[in-house]
Amino acid sequence: MMIYVQIIKDSKGFIKQFTIKGHANYGEYGEDIVCAAVSILGHTALRSLVDVCNLDEDEISYSVDEELGYLDVKILIDLNDVRNESVQIIFKSFITGIKSLIDNYSENIALEYRGGVINA
Repeated sequence: MMIYVQIIKDSKGFIKQFTIKGHANYGEYGEDIVCAAVSILGHTALRSLVDVCNLDEDEISYSVDEELGYLDVKILIDLNDVRNESVQIIFKSFITGIKSLIDNYSENIALEYRGGVINA
């Protein structure tokens, strides 16, 4: 098994959503350091969107299922430039953490991007 992290961008290239699915199976359930690391990165990003970027409940949606190893976080509205800049920093920091984990645990984590700017 593997943890799949998907980053979804809008048509302007801004990150609007991330989804984490699966388990790393690096260690025993409850002792898997890879699952724990990905989980804390995802939950920290979610918490930061609320606490640091001051997003309200009607501006963000999220779904969590710890048993399935699932976390989905989505920005529901278009943000002004200042707020969007903060949100993008949070998302990019999350991605940086995931990439750092992939450097050491590439057999346990996969990262993919969807959406973004379509070149004509």
